[in-house]
Amino acid sequence: MSIIGVSACQPKVDTEDAETEAARPNIVLIIGDDIGYSDLGCYGAEIQTPNLDRLAKNGLRFKQFYNMAKCNPTRSTLITGLYKGDERALSFVPLLRAGGYSAIMSGKEHFDKWVPKDAYFANTFENSLTFWATTEYFVPPSGKFQRPFYLNGKEIEAEDIEAEILPKFKTDFITDYGLKWLDEVMQRDQPFFFLLPYHAGHYPLQARPEDIAKYRGKYRAGWDKIRQQRFERMKEVGILAADCELSPPEGNTNQFRGPSHPGFEAIREKFPTYYPWDSMTEAEKDEKDLEMAVFAAMIDRMDQNIGRVIRKLEEAGKLDNTLIMYFTDNGSCPFDSNVDFDVPPGPTESYRCLAPTWANVGNTPFRLYKQNGHEGGANTHFIAHWPKVIEPGQITEQLGHVADLFPTFLEMAGVDYPAQHNGRPTLPLVGHSLMPIFKGEERPPKDYVISGHTEKFRMFRSGDWKIVRQNNGDWELYDLSNDRTEMKDLAVSNRTKLEEMVNKYEDYRQKEQASLND
Repeated sequence: MSIIGVSACQPKVDTEDAETEAARPNIVLIIGDDIGYSDLGCYGAEIQTPNLDRLAKNGLRFKQFYNMAKCNPTRSTLITGLYKGDERALSFVPLLRAGGYSAIMSGKEHFDKWVPKDAYFANTFENSLTFWATTEYFVPPSGKFQRPFYLNGKEIEAEDIEAEILPKFKTDFITDYGLKWLDEVMQRDQPFFFLLPYHAGHYPLQARPEDIAKYRGKYRAGWDKIRQQRFERMKEVGILAADCELSPPEGNTNQFRGPSHPGFEAIREKFPTYYPWDSMTEAEKDEKDLEMAVFAAMIDRMDQNIGRVIRKLEEAGKLDNTLIMYFTDNGSCPFDSNVDFDVPPGPTESYRCLAPTWANVGNTPFRLYKQNGHEGGANTHFIAHWPKVIEPGQITEQLGHVADLFPTFLEMAGVDYPAQHNGRPTLPLVGHSLMPIFKGEERPPKDYVISGHTEKFRMFRSGDWKIVRQNNGDWELYDLSNDRTEMKDLAVSNRTKLEEMVNKYEDYRQKEQASLND
């Protein structure tokens, strides 16, 4: 008996009629993990992402779209529409379902502690296949660092996971589950919401051999040349302005995240720092070529599976009235969570991470990485494809944030945000609908956005001005209107603007805390 089926928990649909329901769009939200701003073909990469490139060519790309700089806060803000909440926070998924949408998901789940359990995926979606954080890709795993998978909230053994391709590989089989559920919901006379949060390209670096082979040797040119080539392509396609400056690699170290697994007390001095490609031996270059080839293979495999989703929608005649969105939860990851340097990256026996030097390439042209509020950690690519509404081939300068997705979905579904939840007034959503941007209109500018992992790496942006700090250090100040890559810290030379921005941020914090204390 197949383990993939529609659960008994069906939504109660109370809709006007099938014609009205057909007019409301389907929604597909796809999320990458630890993938840098420039790691997609349509954002400048040499990595083959033809399916995402197709969505971009026939849709809309954002130059400026903010995440929360790390996996769990990004997902927490996505699902609740809040930067921070309490037991009054609620998921948008039950609201969509109550409004007549089907809702399915397959992929990664990871929330901050403040997110209520009733917002978790198994408690809100009709069907869900979930895993938490850093599971390995091949199943059964090596056991070096593994967390379980859950089918509709119940733990499922590795041997019971269904997969169309063997050996079982996470990026493939979570798509398998999602597509089988998608077949079911597309038979109904109601729109659907499909969430597909991939784990690729989060460590560990594991990929199918045939995908690795496509990239082996392509990175022998080295991170210095590859980064420069991406930078030039990004200007050619219009993602970056012609006068944009490329941040220097020397300032992109990772001094705040060292070896994190037991038994590895040795200091890996070269791992967190930049060093020129040509300073290595040929053998070292070959090792680093393999490392990046595996990472590229992971993104390639993700794109192949996104292609399966697009084809499924196309064959069902659903593509024109489906909004497909893609973004990544944070910038590329430089964390040293390597478990075993004796096993090269790629196979299930390995547990390796991408070096900061390659992560710096992923975040071209920006500084720093995942967890940082600097652009390298907080600014993601964002693609939106909706043939009925979005004009093809657009690149927008307008600012977006992951917090904007909650109100966007409610507007699309014609659903109101409730005034109360759990017996108390709901917390106000912090985002604003992206629908005006999708329609080609100017959206009123945001008062502010925040990002950065916790107060230690907080970023606060208002207009083109931004303050940001590293590891509880002093505030830095940047004018992004003429310094997109944060090369000129104005904290000393413009103390007046710095104080104004800090006061504005502290005012926001006081109001947030007051609302949580109500």
